[in-house]
Amino acid sequence: MSSDLDFIRDLAHQTGQMLLEYFNLDGIHADRKADRTVVTEADLAADRFITDTIRAQYPDDAILSEEALVPIEDPNQPIWVVDPLDGTTNFSLGLPIWGVSIARVVDGYPVLAGLSFPVLDELYSAARGEGAWLNGQPIHTKPLDPEQPAAFFTCCTRSHRYYNISVPYKARILGAAAYDMCAIAHGASVAGFQASTKLWDIAAGWLLIEEAGGVVSAYEDPKPFPLDTSLDYTTRPFPTLMAADAEMAAQTRQDIQPKSEIASK
Repeated sequence: MSSDLDFIRDLAHQTGQMLLEYFNLDGIHADRKADRTVVTEADLAADRFITDTIRAQYPDDAILSEEALVPIEDPNQPIWVVDPLDGTTNFSLGLPIWGVSIARVVDGYPVLAGLSFPVLDELYSAARGEGAWLNGQPIHTKPLDPEQPAAFFTCCTRSHRYYNISVPYKARILGAAAYDMCAIAHGASVAGFQASTKLWDIAAGWLLIEEAGGVVSAYEDPKPFPLDTSLDYTTRPFPTLMAADAEMAAQTRQDIQPKSEIASK
């Protein structure tokens, strides 16, 4: 596993450094894809680099990337799930919270994760059964400290649009789903909820939180893992709940309810 872990760490880091060459504090030009999400030339260049590097080292593995959507045909085939630039809107506007998220999925579950946020100088990694790390140092989630008044909850813009949320913590929209998960894994955030994440948004962070001692789960069925060939992962969103521990996860689930017009559909 160590050589595979080194590979994914290096790949995430190298991609992050490449993306820095495109990054501009004054922002860069961005276009909208058919699904109305934002894409830049940096996304596409990073995707090409990641895909070429994986294929050279793991020619028998499949690849699912946000920028190269292909159906998952064999859930038993190892597959790399890639978001070459998570937080593209932040990136295009010159904001610092953006990065690359890469996971290797084996037998239906993530077993390796590499996430790089180069402006923040943060490189996260995880290996199933071995742990989670930030810049090579072990990380762990932190249970809620009643004496800490700055506890916060991460979410996305769609979270409040589609759900009634009564979580009793400060809410923060950071603009990058993968970084929301990293914030929980390294103990900065106590919980989070993403209303419409795709598989590439959560695959690496899912493993990272679990290996850091936290809890991450699908808010509703179907679940993203194990992979299921009957699901169209290229379009299906997975509302995802994440928390520092099981107690926080249970409480947060109670504090998030679908709005009536959504629940009735």
